[in-house]
Amino acid sequence: MITTTRLVPMKEMLETAKKEHYAVGQFNINSFQWAEAMLEAAEEEQSPIIVASSDRLVDYLGGFKTIATMINRIVEEKNISVPVALHLDHGKSVERCKEAIDAGYTSVMIDGSHFPIEENIEMTKQVTDYARKYGVSVEAEVGTVGGNEDGLIGGINYADPQECLRLVQETGVDALAAALGSVHGPYQGEPKLGYDVMLEISELTNVPLVLHGGSGIPLHQIHKAIDLGHAKINVNTECLQAWTKAVRQVLDNDKELYDAKAILTPGKEAVKETVKTKIREFKSDQKA
Repeated sequence: MITTTRLVPMKEMLETAKKEHYAVGQFNINSFQWAEAMLEAAEEEQSPIIVASSDRLVDYLGGFKTIATMINRIVEEKNISVPVALHLDHGKSVERCKEAIDAGYTSVMIDGSHFPIEENIEMTKQVTDYARKYGVSVEAEVGTVGGNEDGLIGGINYADPQECLRLVQETGVDALAAALGSVHGPYQGEPKLGYDVMLEISELTNVPLVLHGGSGIPLHQIHKAIDLGHAKINVNTECLQAWTKAVRQVLDNDKELYDAKAILTPGKEAVKETVKTKIREFKSDQKA
């Protein structure tokens, strides 16, 4: 296992966020330049941050060890002083979660939500048992978030409160993603979150909740979700849209341009500004 001296698990930062009614943003890496943008944004806003690699992009980014090494080096080179967790988003299997932990990730999500609850609990328990040896935090999911979820496209399957309670009690997870009406990708119309069930699950489980599909949710709904126990909110689509818009504008403005730095730097800045905006919306600025 690679030794990480600067990265931290997300357990403590989420427990503090839940207690103080703000949320820590999770932002997904789509390139290492994105990781720089996210970390610079968090440092400037003095906010804790969760930098994540989606399981489906791990190999594209060079593998678990490459990602862990690069994030550590960026944190070191840029003198990032705020708490940073390196998280595996939507881990496809127990083995993939173990591989991430061995590589130096400080947090993992095991996604057994597409299996019956008994299987989900069994998979999650294997991950939490392994993660505890290394002080790594674990997130699990109950129910299904709609939209495109790591290559799987489906409708919303709301989390059952009693299944959530069982999973938390039997596995000891640090955070729970309970599907309550959010979707991955752009929303068609205004999101309809299940606040009554949200409150019930929060009070039953007493663990920090995680809101997947945080892009595009109106601010008043975000704040209500935070008040009802959400301490982690995942954002990817808004960053992708901002990056694409900025890069497309550069290319449209100069058809002859082929310098990579000139093309990609505006994209990096767009991601950075998006992350800073979300940090302020989640009320985690000045909480480091």
